[in-house]
Amino acid sequence: MTSAELQAALAGGGELALLDVREQGVHYRGHPFFACPAPLSRLELVVGDLVPRRGAKVVLLDGGGEGLAEKAAARLTALGYSDVSALEGGCAAWKASGGELFRGVNVPSKAFGEFVEHHYGTPRVPPEELKRHLAEGKRLVILDSRPLEEYHRMNIPGGIDVPGAELAYRVHDLASDPDTLVVVNCAGRTRSIIGCQSLRNAGIPNPVVALKDGTMGWELAGFECERGSQRVAPPPSQQGKVKALAAAERVASRFHVKFATEEKLESWQRDLQRTLYLLDVRTRGEFEQAHVAGSRHAPGGQLVQATDEYVAVRNARLVLVDPERVRAVMTASWLNQMGWNDVYVLDDLAGLAMESGPRKPAPVPRWKTVTAAGISGSVLDLSTSLHFRGGHIPGAWWGVRSRLEEATKSLKEVNRLVLTSEDSLLAHLAAPEAAALWPDTEVVVLEGGNAAWTRPMESGFERATTAPDDVAYKPYDHGADYRQRARDYLDWEVALVEQIKRDPAIRFRTY
Repeated sequence: MTSAELQAALAGGGELALLDVREQGVHYRGHPFFACPAPLSRLELVVGDLVPRRGAKVVLLDGGGEGLAEKAAARLTALGYSDVSALEGGCAAWKASGGELFRGVNVPSKAFGEFVEHHYGTPRVPPEELKRHLAEGKRLVILDSRPLEEYHRMNIPGGIDVPGAELAYRVHDLASDPDTLVVVNCAGRTRSIIGCQSLRNAGIPNPVVALKDGTMGWELAGFECERGSQRVAPPPSQQGKVKALAAAERVASRFHVKFATEEKLESWQRDLQRTLYLLDVRTRGEFEQAHVAGSRHAPGGQLVQATDEYVAVRNARLVLVDPERVRAVMTASWLNQMGWNDVYVLDDLAGLAMESGPRKPAPVPRWKTVTAAGISGSVLDLSTSLHFRGGHIPGAWWGVRSRLEEATKSLKEVNRLVLTSEDSLLAHLAAPEAAALWPDTEVVVLEGGNAAWTRPMESGFERATTAPDDVAYKPYDHGADYRQRARDYLDWEVALVEQIKRDPAIRFRTY
């Protein structure tokens, strides 16, 4: 597919998944706005969720002339995908044709957050002013809109974790006095803006503001964050639920949220010509306790914050699940504004088959394994460079599955090669490729991967076989360089609102 043909397809109304098969850290350097990261190294592990219908139109891209898109096309064809193309010339050709390239990850969501702030005039409070309010004992509550693991890493002192779509559901008990100032924060900007505007759209009587630049801005202002906090907003009281549902009804009316019956969902599930995403937007605990069979966990706040990590097929159908309705309505209202046309809230779960427990990963072909107790030989760890830096089997080398040929230069003569990864799934996928590259070597996989290693681990990054650009590092992943990285990141987010004006295919909605 040429760049001109892709431009026309993106401007049209048909289904299309544009997948960037370079590693995420390379994707970070520049890609078309609607390109979703689907690294070749992990393609089989992610594509089933990103593109659940095998007949959907898929366009693959790399940097241009790298051969990654062609390799990815062969894999997708083997998996049963029937309409697969490669962007001719990759990102280089796209740019040469006048197409815009965007740096960063989760770009559609980040750009949308900046658009929302500009359109609504979402109010914000500088960190210095919030610090003064705290010192003066002003009546306020700080709500952190990130998932618990991010909140646990660092948070504004006194903040309570209330991830994304949970805000409009749980705020009514946390700030029952209408004079209480509600401050919403995240690590940077997007979830602070969306969270603050969610509560304003929901019509709560309290004054609501976003903390300017989140925890990054707080630390850049010279203030300390808390670390290791566990304050989580409790489920709402009965009175809180009544208020939350009333707020959701107001939002549903204003932002034209659509609803789907059980019968309509079942008819869509039988439709082989359209892609359907069935997404449960509640907390992980609620999802694992009971969820609609076949649904996928996609917490509402993160679905809006990182849409490209959950849904890749443009113009697909999205059905959001939440028995309480509130979180699904809030999430749908934002997806509508982001430009998604067919977003629905499941109106009733009665009669639908249910499951419990965590969602099982897709099965992968198995290779010969060894246990941690029986490990010997050279170890090649295929987990992310970030995981490897934090802890790996002593003496292990690090590599990327899509660049195994580079690893042969470091591991030239080995009698036995033990492959490992976070949970061994990636290692099993890579084993046949490694066996072909090391034909005289016994290749085995560590059973259970790094998660099964119970002995002390080693940190550092001394034995790398390729560049550590497999993932996009967050500012706080850079250690001593954190402050400058944070400033650069915040500047990048703010600049997106101007860059999107240069791409005619980007259409956010206002109501």
